[in-house]
Order: sequence, then structure tokens, then C-alpha cells
Amino acid sequence: MADDDCNDPVADWQSRETLRQMLEAKGWTVNRIKVDEGCYEVKGLDQNGNKVKAEYFPASLQLRKLETKFGKNAQVPEQIYQRNTPQHTKQRNIGEKP
Repeated sequence: MADDDCNDPVADWQSRETLRQMLEAKGWTVNRIKVDEGCYEVKGLDQNGNKVKAEYFPASLQLRKLETKFGKNAQVPEQIYQRNTPQHTKQRNIGEKP
């Protein structure tokens, strides 16, 4: 769907190398960064060795989407479970920051 795509003007994009350095500073291993439907798509491993696929807005380098595949013996961060409990869930308007 076109509405789901990133539409930052190309003139405002930050470089892929800037994104790579940002992620590597967080402990990620970046295998690939490509442009997909106007977004930067990153594939690699997070700081815990889990496979990740992430999308970033190219101008702000703000995370848009993150998929994580946890290994068999992975330690899953407790925050993942906490975010889906009733006391941590509230309805937000589109565009509202958490």
C-alpha cells in the first residue's frame, strides 16, 4: 500500500553509512541496507545475536518497523511482554508518540 511507504524527500535523506554507524554503535551487525518503497530496510543481527529486519525513515533515521526472530535459546527482553499487558496498553491517536 502506498500510504504505508516512506515519502521523505530524497534531498533530506541521511546516508546509509550514517544509519550503519548508528546501529553498529548499538551493538548490531548490519548485513545489508537497501531502499525499499522509500524506506531504508536493514537486515542483520541485534546486540543479542537475534536476526532482525528493520525499516527506517531515511531523513530522520527513526525506526518505522522492526521484526525480530529469536533463537532457540534467546533471552527475550521482559519489556516485550510488558508492553502488551493491560496496564501498559492505551489507545493512541495516529502520530502520537508513546
